[in-house]
Amino acid sequence: MSRFLNEKDHFHGKAACTGILLVNLGTPDAPTASALRRYLRQFLSDPRVVEIPRLIWYPILYGAILPKRPAASAAKYKAVWTEQGSPLLHISRQQQKALQREMEIRFRGPVKIELGMRYGNPSIQEGLLNLKAAGARRLLIVPLYPQYCAATTATTFDSVFDELKQWRWLPEVRLVNHYHDQTTYIEALAESVRSHWYNHPRGQLLLMSFHGIPKRNLELGDPYFCECHKTARLLADSLNLRADEWRVTFQSRIGKAEWLQPYTDVTLQALPAEGIKKVDVICPGFAADCLETLEEIGEENREYFLKAGGEAYHYIPALNTHPKHIQALADLIQQHTQGWAETSAHWNEASLQKQAELTLKRAIDKGAKK
Repeated sequence: MSRFLNEKDHFHGKAACTGILLVNLGTPDAPTASALRRYLRQFLSDPRVVEIPRLIWYPILYGAILPKRPAASAAKYKAVWTEQGSPLLHISRQQQKALQREMEIRFRGPVKIELGMRYGNPSIQEGLLNLKAAGARRLLIVPLYPQYCAATTATTFDSVFDELKQWRWLPEVRLVNHYHDQTTYIEALAESVRSHWYNHPRGQLLLMSFHGIPKRNLELGDPYFCECHKTARLLADSLNLRADEWRVTFQSRIGKAEWLQPYTDVTLQALPAEGIKKVDVICPGFAADCLETLEEIGEENREYFLKAGGEAYHYIPALNTHPKHIQALADLIQQHTQGWAETSAHWNEASLQKQAELTLKRAIDKGAKK
């Protein structure tokens, strides 16, 4: 029996397409302790996420974290869960549909967009197999992380190739490494801020909160910290902000080790004492709203700020399905698929179908099964 995933039906006579796999971090299947336990076990077992020797880490994970943390996390997920289920998954599905429509307009040839989550469902494997079934011979992997980080972008690529190394016939593959300084992405962020300021009183400070990582990762060469700061600087420039009108912070730290600073929660608690009592918070590293934005930033950190003496706190939502965000992602896909047949202005479906039929006929003449 072959160790590789074989082609049950050979490709003669079939129409190929360009396949796009959108990838985000993931979400539990339900806001329950059992679902959170499965999700956290997969997430926290990833050596890209926790770079601690397994002999040290697994006793902590299985002895201290998994028996206790799922119930507490489930309560937080319940607070943000909607009728459509997980906010992250629902928004990601909407992004997938919007991009499918947009790329069908932009591409002359067939394109198929699938969604995969690094942890939980739908899995990266499921997304890749769906693209394979659709006839994708050219494949673009798009992690929805503007800033490259080994714990997000790199582990996405690990998972993709863990699946692809089992295939007999590999597609042509391209990877989007990052888009932290893409012009249309920055413009989309700026438009979301301007729109918020048009509809709400403007705060004294725009706080740009990015997800944190251990400081050791930066010292080992991860470019994430630098890319976050470049995104923030470009956004501030686009909004014509003075140096005292914006700051960068990092959220979601866990454990006792030092993480990237300054910390979002500590900063928000200190701002009122500095005379800054009205603040707007945006999370430019999140392509879709999720637990870390809706609950941690939208609720938990709001409470810290108001209890410390703050007067007005506004969270500016993630870009989600904002039209400019979809346009920015479409621009990104178009940039990274240049030269592929389906994207070409010279695509001729009738001619290619005729070639496919001739190829099938020749194959049959040589003894291939129809």
